[in-house]
Amino acid sequence: MRKTNLTAGVAAAAAIFIAAPVWAQAPGGMPPKSVGVVTLSLQDVPRIVTLPGRAVAAASTDIRPRVSGIVTEILYEPGKQIEAGTPMFRIEDTTYQANLASAEADVSSAQAQVTQAQSSYERNRKLLGSGTTQSQVETALATLDQANATLQSAQAALTLAQQDLDRTTITSPINGIASVADVSVGDLVTENQTDAMTTVTQLDPIEVDMYEPSSRILKVMDEIKDGSLRINDELNATLTLENGRTYQAIGEMVAPGVTVSTSTGAIDTRFRFENPENIILPGMFLRGQVELGTTSALLVSQSSATRDKVGTLTAWVVVDGKVSKRQLEDEGSYQQQWIITEGLEDGDVLVVDGLTGLQEGTEVTTIPVTFDENGVIREVTDDQAAASDTPEGTPAAADATATE
Repeated sequence: MRKTNLTAGVAAAAAIFIAAPVWAQAPGGMPPKSVGVVTLSLQDVPRIVTLPGRAVAAASTDIRPRVSGIVTEILYEPGKQIEAGTPMFRIEDTTYQANLASAEADVSSAQAQVTQAQSSYERNRKLLGSGTTQSQVETALATLDQANATLQSAQAALTLAQQDLDRTTITSPINGIASVADVSVGDLVTENQTDAMTTVTQLDPIEVDMYEPSSRILKVMDEIKDGSLRINDELNATLTLENGRTYQAIGEMVAPGVTVSTSTGAIDTRFRFENPENIILPGMFLRGQVELGTTSALLVSQSSATRDKVGTLTAWVVVDGKVSKRQLEDEGSYQQQWIITEGLEDGDVLVVDGLTGLQEGTEVTTIPVTFDENGVIREVTDDQAAASDTPEGTPAAADATATE
């Protein structure tokens, strides 16, 4: 019985040995690891920089009285859109009406004096040499000039009186939204007082100040000079709101920055956006994306590259059947792709799948792959490879946008 068991054990061991994979006995051990790869090619990629920004009102004015008096009416509704010229406050105007009537009377009196002086001058001029001397003519002319001057002074006083009366109705100088009034009916206000009665703020359009580090400006200027960046004729911008939502309107540059802040080292550039629904309010912090121009770069999926703790970006490429790690320089990203400007070259074979366990010099077997519209890696079929005119796995240049 013992002999039988021993014989059975030897037979089982032999069977396992015979059934072992053939590669275990073959020279070189395990076969090369299979990895999915794409072939990189240079593309014209729009360069977009992402900048911090803050919304500011396109126009904002404090409403102050230009004549003194008691507030008799508040004529507007706070928080509602008002147009330029809309009455907002009314000040008691009894005194100003009386002043206007007095000024009108002074004008009438001065006009009568001009008429009388004109007649006297004409009469003396006609009688010159026949009962009237040259001295009398000159005196009559001087009286006429004085009467005209008095009339002009009276007319100026009338204009001021009319203006003061008009100013008892305070209107908005701009289109916008008025805040709650800081005065009440019955309050005494004085001419050109420092305290505002209310504020009118224009929200549509809205303007956004974006802050660009001066060091980046210098870098962009160098890229334009060496031809690696082709700048756009017009600079437009998009916005990301504080809740992460993309604002729909496209902004146009109002004024480029011309000075560098001594506290932040940044240049302030202002853009203007349509804001019909008043979604953006002055003081909001935003992120702006400004399309500077077009640059030539390589697109690398973010899933195939790794960034370490100090920010160094690396990826694996296949050279002569072996993998090699490359250190990369990027200029931002587009969706799930890094915009690579240094570290890779046109035609490099990039490893995008099967990255686990790779080491420098590891032999691999490459399998061409591509990315579908959802970013999922798919193996390239023979028909796809034959029909494709562009390197596998690289998105069309027209759909690529670089962001920093």
